[in-house]
Amino acid sequence: MDTGTARRTAGLAKTAAPGRQERGRGVLEGAFALLDALRRNGDEAGVTELALACGVPKGSVHRLLDQLVGVGAVERRGNRYRVGPQLYRLGQAWEPHPGLRPAARLPLQRLRAATGASVVLAVLREDMAITVSSVPGDLEPLLAVRDGIAFRLDTAAGKALRGPLRGGAVLDREDVMEGVCCAALPVRAPDGRTVAALAGMVPAGRGLDALARAVAEAGAAVTRALARGSRRTPVPTAALVP
Repeated sequence: MDTGTARRTAGLAKTAAPGRQERGRGVLEGAFALLDALRRNGDEAGVTELALACGVPKGSVHRLLDQLVGVGAVERRGNRYRVGPQLYRLGQAWEPHPGLRPAARLPLQRLRAATGASVVLAVLREDMAITVSSVPGDLEPLLAVRDGIAFRLDTAAGKALRGPLRGGAVLDREDVMEGVCCAALPVRAPDGRTVAALAGMVPAGRGLDALARAVAEAGAAVTRALARGSRRTPVPTAALVP
C-alpha cells in the first residue's frame, strides 16, 4: 500500500460517522495499513516510522499497535515492532486453490534436490504473482526466495501464469536479473485450468533445457496430487439434495 492510500485510510478512520459499524471499519483499515507498513519494512519499525509511512498520528499508531500486540498480530521489542506469530498462522491457513500447497510440497522438494534450483510456486492475485510455496536453492543469498513475495508479471513465472503456453517452458536468460536464469511452466488443476506457476531459478551459465524438463515433471506431479486430493474430498451432504 503506498503512502497516499495509507493517508486515505487514515482519513476514513478520522471522518467515519459515529455508528459502530463505520468506527469498526475505520479501525480495521488503520490496523491493516500498519500491518502492511510492517510487511513492507521487512523487519522492525518504530512508532515514528510507521506514523510517517501511513500518514497517521503517532498517538493513533501507538493505540493500534497496542491492540495488535494484544491479539498476537504484532510483536514488540523495546520500542520496535514487527509482524507477530498470530498473523503468520492466519496467513498459512490461506489456500489459493484447494489442496495446492500440500500437493506441491514434495514435488518442489524433489525439484530442488534434483537441480539445485531455487524453486517457487506462485499464484496470480491483483496483477501480481505471489509466492505461496518456496524452497531455497543455489542462488541464496544472491536471490532469496520466500513465501509471500510479490513480483511483476513480466517475469518467467508471471508469464506462465497469464495464459496458455505454446512451445514449452518460459525461459529467462538474465532478462529480469543479472546472474539469474529461470524456467517456468503453468501448474494445472485436473480440469485443465491454470492455478499456479512453478519456476526453477539457477545461476547464469547453467543449461536451462534440463531444468525446464525437471520443472515440467514437478508440475505434472503437482497436478496428479491435486487429482488424488479431489477424489478423496467428500461431497457435502447438502450438495446431494435435489
